Amino acid sequence: MPLACQPVQIAGRNRIWRKMVIDAIRDDPDWKNGEYTTQPWNTLKIAAEMFFIAAGAPLQMQKNLPTRDATDSADQGFAKQFSADHDANDLLFAVNASRNYDPSPQLEKITVPVMFVNSADDFINPPELGIAERETKRVKNGRFILIPTSERTRGHGTHVGRGVAAISQGAAGRLATLSCCRQSRTNFTSPTATVADRPALPRCDLAD
Repeated sequence: MPLACQPVQIAGRNRIWRKMVIDAIRDDPDWKNGEYTTQPWNTLKIAAEMFFIAAGAPLQMQKNLPTRDATDSADQGFAKQFSADHDANDLLFAVNASRNYDPSPQLEKITVPVMFVNSADDFINPPELGIAERETKRVKNGRFILIPTSERTRGHGTHVGRGVAAISQGAAGRLATLSCCRQSRTNFTSPTATVADRPALPRCDLAD
Protein backbone atom coordinates (compact mmCIF):
# COMPACT_ATOMS: atom_id res chain seq x y z
CA MET A 1 0.00 0.00 0.00
CA PRO A 2 1.77 3.20 -1.16
CA LEU A 3 1.46 6.04 1.35
CA ALA A 4 2.58 9.68 1.05
CA CYS A 5 4.42 9.30 -2.25
CA GLN A 6 4.24 9.70 -6.02
CA PRO A 7 4.84 6.88 -8.54
CA VAL A 8 7.15 9.02 -10.68
CA GLN A 9 10.71 10.33 -10.65
CA ILE A 10 11.64 12.74 -7.86
CA ALA A 11 11.50 16.13 -9.59
CA GLY A 12 10.21 19.69 -9.28
CA ARG A 13 9.92 21.12 -5.78
CA ASN A 14 10.35 17.68 -4.24
CA ARG A 15 13.80 17.39 -5.81
CA ILE A 16 14.76 21.00 -5.10
CA TRP A 17 14.35 20.82 -1.32
CA ARG A 18 16.30 17.56 -1.24
CA LYS A 19 19.07 19.07 -3.39
CA MET A 20 19.19 22.08 -1.05
CA VAL A 21 19.97 19.71 1.83
CA ILE A 22 22.51 17.77 -0.24
CA ASP A 23 24.29 20.92 -1.42
CA ALA A 24 24.30 22.43 2.07
CA ILE A 25 26.16 19.38 3.37
CA ARG A 26 28.60 19.04 0.49
CA ASP A 27 29.39 22.76 0.31
CA ASP A 28 30.07 23.13 4.04
CA PRO A 29 33.85 23.33 4.71
CA ASP A 30 33.24 21.63 8.05
CA TRP A 31 31.93 18.56 6.23
CA LYS A 32 35.51 17.95 5.03
CA ASN A 33 34.44 15.72 2.15
CA GLY A 34 32.80 13.39 4.63
CA GLU A 35 35.92 12.97 6.78
CA TYR A 36 34.79 15.23 9.64
CA THR A 37 35.53 14.36 13.26
CA THR A 38 32.80 16.60 14.63
CA GLN A 39 29.39 17.13 13.07
CA PRO A 40 29.00 20.15 10.72
CA TRP A 41 26.37 21.73 12.95
CA ASN A 42 25.52 24.68 10.71
CA THR A 43 24.69 22.32 7.86
CA LEU A 44 22.59 20.10 10.09
CA LYS A 45 20.64 23.17 11.22
CA ILE A 46 19.88 24.09 7.61
CA ALA A 47 18.80 20.52 6.90
CA ALA A 48 16.64 20.50 10.00
CA GLU A 49 14.77 23.61 8.92
CA MET A 50 14.16 22.15 5.47
CA PHE A 51 12.76 19.00 7.04
CA PHE A 52 10.64 21.10 9.40
CA ILE A 53 8.98 22.71 6.38
CA ALA A 54 8.77 19.57 4.21
CA ALA A 55 7.26 17.41 6.93
CA GLY A 56 5.01 20.08 8.36
CA ALA A 57 1.28 20.59 7.82
CA PRO A 58 0.25 24.22 7.18
CA LEU A 59 -3.00 24.05 9.13
CA GLN A 60 -1.41 22.46 12.17
CA MET A 61 1.64 24.70 12.09
CA GLN A 62 -0.48 27.84 11.94
CA LYS A 63 -2.68 26.54 14.75
CA ASN A 64 0.20 25.52 17.01
CA LEU A 65 2.55 28.38 16.08
CA PRO A 66 0.32 31.45 15.73
CA THR A 67 3.01 34.04 16.56
CA ARG A 68 6.50 34.88 15.35
CA ASP A 69 8.04 34.11 18.75
CA ALA A 70 6.28 30.76 19.01
CA THR A 71 7.42 29.83 15.51
CA ASP A 72 11.02 30.87 16.11
CA SER A 73 11.13 28.94 19.36
CA ALA A 74 9.70 25.79 17.73
CA ASP A 75 12.14 26.08 14.86
CA GLN A 76 15.06 26.41 17.25
CA GLY A 77 13.91 23.45 19.30
CA PHE A 78 13.34 21.25 16.25
CA ALA A 79 16.72 22.16 14.76
CA LYS A 80 18.49 21.38 18.03
CA GLN A 81 16.84 17.98 18.39
CA PHE A 82 17.22 17.09 14.71
CA SER A 83 20.93 17.98 14.74
CA ALA A 84 21.52 15.88 17.84
CA ASP A 85 19.77 12.88 16.28
CA HIS A 86 21.40 12.89 12.83
CA ASP A 87 24.81 12.28 11.31
CA ALA A 88 25.65 14.43 8.26
CA ASN A 89 26.92 11.56 6.10
CA ASP A 90 23.95 9.37 6.97
CA LEU A 91 21.59 12.22 6.18
CA LEU A 92 23.33 12.92 2.88
CA PHE A 93 23.05 9.27 1.88
CA ALA A 94 19.39 9.06 2.88
CA VAL A 95 18.30 12.22 1.06
CA ASN A 96 20.34 11.41 -2.04
CA ALA A 97 19.08 7.80 -2.18
CA SER A 98 15.91 8.87 -4.00
CA ARG A 99 17.83 10.22 -7.02
CA ASN A 100 17.17 7.02 -9.02
CA TYR A 101 13.63 6.45 -7.77
CA ASP A 102 11.15 6.08 -10.64
CA PRO A 103 8.58 3.26 -10.64
CA SER A 104 6.54 4.80 -13.47
CA PRO A 105 7.89 2.60 -16.31
CA GLN A 106 6.70 -0.53 -14.50
CA LEU A 107 3.18 0.46 -13.39
CA GLU A 108 1.35 -1.55 -16.06
CA LYS A 109 3.06 -4.70 -14.79
CA ILE A 110 1.30 -4.46 -11.42
CA THR A 111 -1.72 -6.79 -11.29
CA VAL A 112 -2.40 -7.13 -7.56
CA PRO A 113 -4.93 -4.75 -5.96
CA VAL A 114 -3.26 -1.52 -4.92
CA MET A 115 -4.67 1.11 -2.57
CA PHE A 116 -2.67 4.34 -2.84
CA VAL A 117 -3.24 7.01 -0.16
CA ASN A 118 -1.96 10.58 0.11
CA SER A 119 -3.10 13.54 2.21
CA ALA A 120 -4.02 16.91 0.76
CA ASP A 121 -1.71 18.89 3.08
CA ASP A 122 1.47 17.02 2.10
CA PHE A 123 4.18 19.53 1.11
CA ILE A 124 6.22 16.79 -0.56
CA ASN A 125 3.32 15.37 -2.60
CA PRO A 126 0.94 18.28 -3.26
CA PRO A 127 -2.41 17.13 -4.70
CA GLU A 128 -2.64 19.95 -7.24
CA LEU A 129 -0.04 18.17 -9.37
CA GLY A 130 -2.60 15.48 -10.22
CA ILE A 131 0.18 12.91 -10.57
CA ALA A 132 -1.30 10.29 -8.28
CA GLU A 133 -4.69 10.28 -10.03
CA ARG A 134 -3.07 10.13 -13.47
CA GLU A 135 -0.58 7.38 -12.73
CA THR A 136 -2.97 5.20 -10.72
CA LYS A 137 -5.07 4.77 -13.87
CA ARG A 138 -2.17 2.82 -15.31
CA VAL A 139 -2.41 0.22 -12.52
CA LYS A 140 -4.92 -2.44 -13.51
CA ASN A 141 -6.37 -2.90 -10.04
CA GLY A 142 -5.30 0.41 -8.54
CA ARG A 143 -7.28 2.97 -6.61
CA PHE A 144 -6.14 6.33 -5.27
CA ILE A 145 -7.61 8.06 -2.23
CA LEU A 146 -6.79 11.61 -1.17
CA ILE A 147 -7.37 12.41 2.50
CA PRO A 148 -8.75 15.96 2.72
CA THR A 149 -6.91 18.43 4.94
CA SER A 150 -8.44 18.47 8.41
CA GLU A 151 -7.61 18.94 12.08
CA ARG A 152 -6.44 15.34 12.10
CA THR A 153 -4.10 15.30 9.11
CA ARG A 154 -0.39 15.90 9.61
CA GLY A 155 1.01 16.58 6.16
CA HIS A 156 3.64 14.10 5.01
CA GLY A 157 3.36 12.34 8.36
CA THR A 158 -0.40 11.78 8.30
CA HIS A 159 0.11 8.00 8.11
CA VAL A 160 2.46 7.77 11.12
CA GLY A 161 2.50 8.77 14.78
CA ARG A 162 -0.24 11.14 15.84
CA GLY A 163 -1.28 11.54 12.23
CA VAL A 164 -2.84 8.08 12.31
CA ALA A 165 -5.82 9.82 13.92
CA ALA A 166 -6.69 11.03 10.41
CA ILE A 167 -7.92 7.49 9.71
CA SER A 168 -10.69 6.51 12.10
CA GLN A 169 -11.18 2.94 13.21
CA GLY A 170 -14.14 2.50 10.88
CA ALA A 171 -12.35 3.96 7.89
CA ALA A 172 -9.29 1.85 8.58
CA GLY A 173 -11.50 -1.23 8.54
CA ARG A 174 -12.93 -0.27 5.16
CA LEU A 175 -9.43 0.38 3.89
CA ALA A 176 -8.36 -3.11 4.95
CA THR A 177 -11.39 -4.55 3.17
CA LEU A 178 -10.51 -2.72 -0.01
CA SER A 179 -6.89 -3.84 0.17
CA CYS A 180 -7.92 -7.47 0.48
CA CYS A 181 -10.65 -7.61 -2.16
CA ARG A 182 -8.37 -9.29 -4.70
CA GLN A 183 -11.05 -11.51 -6.18
CA SER A 184 -13.48 -8.75 -7.16
CA ARG A 185 -10.75 -6.62 -8.70
CA THR A 186 -8.65 -9.22 -10.51
CA ASN A 187 -11.75 -10.65 -12.19
CA PHE A 188 -12.15 -7.34 -13.97
CA THR A 189 -9.95 -7.89 -17.03
CA SER A 190 -11.80 -6.34 -19.96
CA PRO A 191 -9.41 -3.96 -21.76
CA THR A 192 -12.26 -2.01 -23.34
CA ALA A 193 -14.44 -1.43 -20.28
CA THR A 194 -14.60 1.99 -18.66
CA VAL A 195 -13.94 2.91 -15.06
CA ALA A 196 -17.71 3.01 -14.53
CA ASP A 197 -17.89 -0.68 -15.50
CA ARG A 198 -15.61 -1.78 -12.72
CA PRO A 199 -17.13 -3.73 -9.81
CA ALA A 200 -18.46 -1.45 -7.11
CA LEU A 201 -16.21 -1.11 -4.08
CA PRO A 202 -17.12 -0.07 -0.54
CA ARG A 203 -16.82 3.64 0.09
CA CYS A 204 -13.71 4.57 2.00
CA ASP A 205 -13.82 8.13 3.27
CA LEU A 206 -10.58 8.49 5.19
CA ALA A 207 -11.61 11.88 6.48
CA ASP A 208 -14.46 10.41 8.57
